[in-house]
Amino acid sequence: MARPALQHPTELELKILNILWGRSPLPVREVRQALADEGHDIAHTSVITTLNTMVDKRYLSRENSGNAFLFSPRVTHKSVSRRMLGDVVTRLFGGSSTAALLSIFDSAEIDTGELKELRRLINRKLKDQS
Repeated sequence: MARPALQHPTELELKILNILWGRSPLPVREVRQALADEGHDIAHTSVITTLNTMVDKRYLSRENSGNAFLFSPRVTHKSVSRRMLGDVVTRLFGGSSTAALLSIFDSAEIDTGELKELRRLINRKLKDQS
């Protein structure tokens, strides 16, 4: 029996998406080099296979440019992060945003500037809901 397709990008797919969100379109060799620069030296054929899988999953688009294919993201960082965070909140915290945020506060160092920004965002959200 075939394994069901994952609903979220794998760790390697996220690394590739992060590269392409920063600069795209890119050919395979530049994606491979960017991965190597980040300490992930992966065989050229493995990068090609992963990129083509990502096209099949509709995470990327592929455009023929002469002798090379150029790859660009079809999904935004915002859409991927929302989907993945929503899944974590649902599965790990029973759908409670409060429990998720409290866990973040307990496990991460948050500086004063970040706390002020969070307060500003919370105040804006309260105002929008009033």
